[in-house]
Amino acid sequence: MIICKSADEIKLMHRAGKIVAEVLLKIKNILKPGVVTSYLDKVAEETIISRNAIPAFKGYLGRISKKPFPSSICVSINEEVVHGIPGKRVVKNGDLVSIDVGVLIGGYYGDAARSIKVGNTDKITGRLWEATYDALNLGIRKCVIGGRLTDISNQIEERAKADNFSVVRDFVGHGIGKNMHEDPQILNYGPPGQGPVLKKGMVLAIEPMLNEGSCEVKILNDGWTVETQDGRRSCHFEDTVAITENGPLILTRI
Repeated sequence: MIICKSADEIKLMHRAGKIVAEVLLKIKNILKPGVVTSYLDKVAEETIISRNAIPAFKGYLGRISKKPFPSSICVSINEEVVHGIPGKRVVKNGDLVSIDVGVLIGGYYGDAARSIKVGNTDKITGRLWEATYDALNLGIRKCVIGGRLTDISNQIEERAKADNFSVVRDFVGHGIGKNMHEDPQILNYGPPGQGPVLKKGMVLAIEPMLNEGSCEVKILNDGWTVETQDGRRSCHFEDTVAITENGPLILTRI
């Protein structure tokens, strides 16, 4: 069942979202060549806890893995699509790094991701980054009362196709609230005008994942990290968005 939140619940989710946005900004400011990904995780965890919140990803059991996720954030680099586990990997000049952050506070979740270009990236990486960020914002614009769920999906796919990029099909956006993942699932592809009618109080995590090459992905032996099958780069953005009478309200931006 798709749950519509009250104004008070959305305020609580906005509180979680602001912490997510703060963590993402802090990570962006320290992300540079030579940084070890475990350090990014440490900074994120310390920041979240300092706000009396809980790192929502740490210990999370998802549908793809029997192992609890071991870290507070996901750090996915270049060919890694999502769910990269921070560790000893060193960030290099030219890398495309996706940071995904989840926070739980007051019984409600916030969830967002940013892909960050590190140092001097090549032209194709720049185009991929721009297309994915555009796809996020185009999808968000469709989060309006009376629209249909796949209006969001179609905008994301059409933006990807405009630059000849593919859309990851095995992982999707989602509803969010008292649980990290709620109905509905939000595909990043498909025709417009289908699925549930969008209503006031729905809160959705819009989550485009675009690949430079094929849409095909694989899960590594760690049970979490998702990579492109062809080893080419992937880009990932995400925001938590509430549907209101005044249009989409992005809860995970400062």
